[in-house]
This record gives sequence, C-alpha cells and structure tokens, in this order.
Amino acid sequence: MPYAEVIGDPIAQSKSPRIHRFWLDALGLDGEYGRTPVTTADLPAYIAERRDDPAWRGCNVTIPHKIAVMDLVDDPGGVRNSIGAMNTVLRQPDGPEGAGNRLIGTNTDAAGFAAPIADLDLAGQHATVVGAGGAARAVLWALARLGVERVTLMNRSPLKAAGLMSRFGLKGDVVPLDAPLAPTVALLVNASPLGMSGQPPLVLDLSPLSEDAVVYDIVYAPLETPVLAAARARHLATVDGLEMLIGQAALAFELFFGKPPPRDQDAALREHLNA
Repeated sequence: MPYAEVIGDPIAQSKSPRIHRFWLDALGLDGEYGRTPVTTADLPAYIAERRDDPAWRGCNVTIPHKIAVMDLVDDPGGVRNSIGAMNTVLRQPDGPEGAGNRLIGTNTDAAGFAAPIADLDLAGQHATVVGAGGAARAVLWALARLGVERVTLMNRSPLKAAGLMSRFGLKGDVVPLDAPLAPTVALLVNASPLGMSGQPPLVLDLSPLSEDAVVYDIVYAPLETPVLAAARARHLATVDGLEMLIGQAALAFELFFGKPPPRDQDAALREHLNA
C-alpha cells in the first residue's frame, strides 16, 4: 500500500497524519500517512532507507530538517537557490528506467502560507516576521512576491536574519525579539517555534499595532497561542496555524497520492482536528 509520512524532531505534535487520513477516507483512496521521529544524526540513513522502498511516496519535513534535507535529495526546481528550505520530499513518479529511486525536494510552505492572505493588499506595506529558520524562509519568499515593501525581522541572531533579508531582496531591518513593534506594521507573522507546545512562549506587546493590522501565527499546537489570544483581545484580524498547515498539506497530498484533496470539506476538517 502506498504511504507517506511527516518527519521531524519532535514530531508527536504533528496533525498532518490526521489531515491526510481525513482526505484519504473522503476520497476512498488506499494509502497511509504516518509520523516518524527522525533526529538530525539519523536523517541521512532515513532518506537512504526510504529511497529503496517502492511503497513510499514521500514525506513532509518539519523542524529541524528543512535545510539539512536539501543535501540529500535532488532539487530540479531550484528550491535551494530560491526559498532555501524544503518541506516536502517525494519519489519521482515518472522517468527513465531506474528513476523510481530518484527523490526530489520541493517547498509547499510558501504557497500554504500565502493562500490565507492572498486577498490582502500587501503591496507597499510593512510586515514584521519573527524567526529566521526554514519556515521563515518560505514566509519571506512569499512576502517578497506579494509586494511587501518593508520587513522587520525579529530574531535572536541578527547576522543570520540579515542574510535572509539580503537573500530575498527585502528592505527593512533586523531587531531583537524584545524590540517594540512599529505602528506601521500591516502584517505580523510568527514564523518561529516560539509558543509551540514544549517551547518558550512568544510574548509581544501588540498595543502599537493599528486596528486594521493582521496577526498570523504559523504555530498550530496549541492552536490558540498567546500572540493570537492577545490579537483577538484587541479585535485584530488573525490567521491561525491550521490555515497554513492545511494549505501546504493539500499541495503535498496531491504530489503523494495523485489526486487533489476535497478542499470543500475544510470546515469539517478543522472541526475534526479541533475535536
């Protein structure tokens, strides 16, 4: 039976298996989707083992492997030189004899992140992003293509963050995590693990934000993060982590199982995940 999975360390919090199981059942498809803990040291051996398993369709990749996995798979789409992080690995379905063992990497995070805010007019706007890891790379890449004019990147390592700003051709500045937010910020994104179960909370004073600012937290475990709770207390528009998770999962599902998921059932899926 064909199967796919999500890998990371930690991985117990992942809702991806429940998402893909919901879609497989809804479409009546044979297939499995699981979660597999993989440490940094074990990542090369994991990829080598799955490469020789014809039933394996691929995997989603989460913390901390989104950058390291790029050295272990092919990159026909040039993800390394564009986003600079991979969150999806799949077995190439077609090709010359022997191509079944070719594994390619791509990134569905960027499109999954952008979908919930596609209707916002962010051209010429100011965004603040927290974090500079693999997920933040996808977020910054997407913001550059949405026409954001200025980005403030909040991160513990200013040097790493400044390199990302330059990579994506974004104008702005890099500040520490305790820096005050600017009133000009139209979109605030937490693209870090802060606030995730088992991680320190992300504590930000949202009072400087204008009443039409949007707060987007990609953390989904817990779904109600301190940042989102503070935003809702101020009656600001919010986007939670399930929006991006479901969006990127939908793209990966079609790559793994060959059919698009039933997105008209998103409301039922959210209820299922929150039960």
